[in-house]
Amino acid sequence: MVQVTQVPSNSALSRRRTLHGALGGLFGFVAMSVAAGVLVTASVTPVVALSGLAATNTISVFENLPDYVNIEPLSQKSDILATRSDGTVELLASFYDQNRIEVSWDAISQFAKDAAVSGEDPRFYEHGGVDLQGTLRATATTVAGGDTQGGSSITQQYVKNVLVQKCELLTDQRAHDACYTAATETTPDRKLKEMRLAIGVEKKYSKHDILRQYFNITGFGGTVYGIEAAANYYFNTTAALLTLPQAASLVAIVNNPVKFQLDQPASETNGAANGYAANKQRRDYILREMLRYKKLSRADFDTAIAAPVEPIITEPSTGCQTAVGNAFFCDYVTKILQTDPTFGADAATRMLNFRRGGYDVYTTLDLDVQNAAVTTMNQQVPKVYAGGDVGAIITSVQVGTGRVLAMTQNKDYSQDPAVQATGANYTGINYATDYAEGGSSGFQPGSTYKVFTLAEWLKEGHSLNERVDSRRKSNWGTFQDSCFGPQNYDKEKPPWNPRNDANESGANYSALQATVGSINTGFIGMAKRLDLCGIRQTAEAFGVHRADGNPLSQSAASVIGTNEIAPLTMAVAFAGIANKGVTCSPIAIDRIVGPGGVEIPVPPSVCTQSVDSTVAAGMAYAMRRVMTGGTGQQSNSNTKPNVPMIGKTGTTDGAKDTWMSGASTKVATVVAVVSLTGTLSQRRQFFGRDQIATARHRMWPVVMSVVNAKYGGDAFEELAPKYIPPPVVVAPRGAPARPAPQTPPVEPAPPAPPVEPAPPVEPAPP
Repeated sequence: MVQVTQVPSNSALSRRRTLHGALGGLFGFVAMSVAAGVLVTASVTPVVALSGLAATNTISVFENLPDYVNIEPLSQKSDILATRSDGTVELLASFYDQNRIEVSWDAISQFAKDAAVSGEDPRFYEHGGVDLQGTLRATATTVAGGDTQGGSSITQQYVKNVLVQKCELLTDQRAHDACYTAATETTPDRKLKEMRLAIGVEKKYSKHDILRQYFNITGFGGTVYGIEAAANYYFNTTAALLTLPQAASLVAIVNNPVKFQLDQPASETNGAANGYAANKQRRDYILREMLRYKKLSRADFDTAIAAPVEPIITEPSTGCQTAVGNAFFCDYVTKILQTDPTFGADAATRMLNFRRGGYDVYTTLDLDVQNAAVTTMNQQVPKVYAGGDVGAIITSVQVGTGRVLAMTQNKDYSQDPAVQATGANYTGINYATDYAEGGSSGFQPGSTYKVFTLAEWLKEGHSLNERVDSRRKSNWGTFQDSCFGPQNYDKEKPPWNPRNDANESGANYSALQATVGSINTGFIGMAKRLDLCGIRQTAEAFGVHRADGNPLSQSAASVIGTNEIAPLTMAVAFAGIANKGVTCSPIAIDRIVGPGGVEIPVPPSVCTQSVDSTVAAGMAYAMRRVMTGGTGQQSNSNTKPNVPMIGKTGTTDGAKDTWMSGASTKVATVVAVVSLTGTLSQRRQFFGRDQIATARHRMWPVVMSVVNAKYGGDAFEELAPKYIPPPVVVAPRGAPARPAPQTPPVEPAPPAPPVEPAPPVEPAPP
């Protein structure tokens, strides 16, 4: 019998008698219902009756309610991971709307199970979904004039959380808010529905399953959901290893997360200064209930009661900024996920599903190569430079697979405008990728782009020893362009009069000499004998495209690298050259594992034959000599262990940007030091004592040394004889040309040392 305090008035007495009669009738009906297998519908009859509804109407309403709730997959955090050489994984970042990790029954501490049952629902293992005594207590409070109350069983709490979770899946804010109100409002109608569904859940699931899912779905304050994430966050442990006091403190939070959560140390009512008094009070109540129901010994109780509440707040890895030096690669992975139709119809839906789906994304990042790239970047290029706005990028791609092994830059990552405003060291732009993948419009690659003219030269049957008119002049005449028609720049103002980097003045460089010495006028002379459209199409065959999404320019000037290209794109192209002319599109994800270990298909690399393997061999022949005797010597000689490597350097007008691009037969690496804004001259300014223009040659060998030690490298395919025929002797005007005597071809020496000359040493800037 529920005792109600008598008040000295006739109306009060009347209410008292009404309550006694109602509760007596309620108890009898429920008992009879249980015996007859009828649902405990009338648990709320007195409340509804007081609102003017007859009991028969109430039962009719009850029977018309759904008797089962479909349980959708819980929102779980997704992780982006990198695999170490020993097979273990490193977490790069997590993404979630609700920080949750679902765990099995055996992965939850028995202390937590006993604490939840003792403190929240002592008759959990006895009732069929609705705790009659708890409901009676709540009903008495309501009828006596108090607020409508719960007395909810664990199963009812679970049902309520399931309904709330359904609301969280709604993307429309108004629909979400209306759903949430309907799922949580304190009304008899909602309580009635909750009870009906709880009974349905009990019919379908075992008590263990219900309690396990209750622990996995329940909120523990803020974005922390589920006992595993709560144990991680509040105590830096797992749900399985929770101590008795820790378990009781976590279960205390469930009762009122805002009031009892442990991550507000400055709180006056529940903070560090008062020993988290509010949580401790609730925790100690739970411990007393555990003792009362014989879930622990007196000795364990005394020890737990005496223990202080000592949270060890461990922030989860939230977003790519937590990946630190790997953050820009992480950002690149998220952009790939946003374009994958596996996750939804559009970018916003895909990212939302990823944040909720509980996916493990195993990336292609090689932590050995990446760590070398991050370390040398930090050593060689400052995040902020007083002399100008300098950016630097390193990216590596595996030959033959397109797997992106490394990606870093000289900035700290943040997508938060408020954080970016605190210093020029922060940016959300990924300089290694295209605009669509990271917000960068790319950079002019300079002479590294010349390799595509070299490829077209060889494709059209020209040899490496064939010479061209390479005099500097402003009257180059007409260039052939099968796409847009003949191109002539002789009347441009100012005149188009490109010079060589070191003002080399040779008049008839061979294609090999022009490549080894990076002679601009030599390549323009080669382009004069080719189709500008063909050069562009050959570049495109290697996957090259402008970072801003516009078509590649195919003017004569573009031959020497005026298109803005992403460093990753150039790394992919160089990997294609090293792969006998087969270019593989870049990939950053090896596999995705969804909830329950289900493998999710990932976007594959697509490999295409860009040029014939004999053309690629001719390119490699020339590019090998760039490394052993040309502008790439410094990078080549400092790479240990040394395996056969190809390469090409690039320097834009005014030394604004400098590149070192190269590859072994296993991995291609591109290093670029660029002017993000302005026109800084890298040959006239220094990082400390070191010229900025040579930073590329200090970083590239560090990365490739790690690459070569790990992946090795093979000899490149031998050059086909047709690409190095004996030189042609030019006959007097009017006479036919004739071959030179058949002697073994000798690589001609360029007229000037084929190295980029160092400028005069200037004092370091202040």
